[in-house]
Amino acid sequence: MAFDVARVRGLFPALGDGWVHLDAPAGMQVPEQVATAVSTALRAPVSGPGGLFPASQRAEAIVDAARRSVADLVGGDPAGVVLGPSAAVLLQRLADALTDDWFMGDEVLVSRLDHPANIAPWLRATQRTGSAVKWAEIDIETCELPSWQYDELVTDRTKLIAVTAASGSVGTRPDLGKIASVAREHGSMLVVDASSAAPFVPLDINAIEADVVALSANAWGGPPVGALVFRDPSLLDRLPSCSVEPGARGPERLELGPHAYPLLAGLVASVDYLAELDDTASGTRRERLVTSLASVKAYQAGLLANLINELRWLRHVMVIGDAMRRIPTLAFTVTGVKATDGVEHLAARGVCAFADPGQHGVFSVLGVGEVGGVIRVGLAHYTNAVEIDQLVRAVAELG
Repeated sequence: MAFDVARVRGLFPALGDGWVHLDAPAGMQVPEQVATAVSTALRAPVSGPGGLFPASQRAEAIVDAARRSVADLVGGDPAGVVLGPSAAVLLQRLADALTDDWFMGDEVLVSRLDHPANIAPWLRATQRTGSAVKWAEIDIETCELPSWQYDELVTDRTKLIAVTAASGSVGTRPDLGKIASVAREHGSMLVVDASSAAPFVPLDINAIEADVVALSANAWGGPPVGALVFRDPSLLDRLPSCSVEPGARGPERLELGPHAYPLLAGLVASVDYLAELDDTASGTRRERLVTSLASVKAYQAGLLANLINELRWLRHVMVIGDAMRRIPTLAFTVTGVKATDGVEHLAARGVCAFADPGQHGVFSVLGVGEVGGVIRVGLAHYTNAVEIDQLVRAVAELG
């Protein structure tokens, strides 16, 4: 494996602002090749699909390339890739389409670990259909999502299980294999939000046996574009269509209006960027993606372990959770310091971080709102050891 963080940092013009960008949970900075792809597509003649002239054919080629790039990222079929403005929007469309035949007594299972994008659509669906919602809870000590509870929670009435591949708040990666096994046993659909996991670990939709995987390209430095990947593309033609085109087939049935073609060109460039993170990777784009993301995972595991160890040495700092499997995102509290004051202190020292008041989502379950909230940070592909040291020094000053 050959992950050269200095080379990767050179791909990001935004890093020239001098800040330590530990704000990856809100989306990574944009690589030069992605920005160039978007601007090039904006300048090129692009029309609507369906015509025999070059501008129309260019539009069709961009959409086809975008579906293929997303399929390569998760090991899926391009015919099962739905494109749209964000994962949140697409998950809401999916919920609207799937729940037409839900009735009172049916159930949906969501988790406390998930982002609201993979919770709110299903809660609205239960309110509309009279079906019931169940919650998978987290272990408040480790922030793990115990998989054994799914044996008890899932029944033959469970229409759908929604779960994250990784938490963008505390970093936990649930055991999707076990959850998928339970879903299969009861005939439940499994919808996995992989937005936070995709930049850091190789994904395989067939291996995790998810029926649908949701992605947000801005998570890895791509444009503001989302995607749903259906493991079985034929399912799309069995769903009610929300398209304005009466003859829409396949992925087009969940897509509204014309695509933002320049952004889709940027999406393709962003997946190519991921495939090139390990400059020794070879083979097909799918093979290079698997190699590169494995290299990223190994590199960042070392950085994250060092960061957690350094923070735990500080007596006034408490790191939230201790999950065995995780992505490089974490949250911590500082004794006697409100999170808002903490991030203001970090910003004064050139470090980007977020404050979460702890009133919603996974942090509300942990009760951190009572101690002034948490400080959230996340590593990116371009994060290096010097930046980790700068964060630790700044946090140490709070003691």
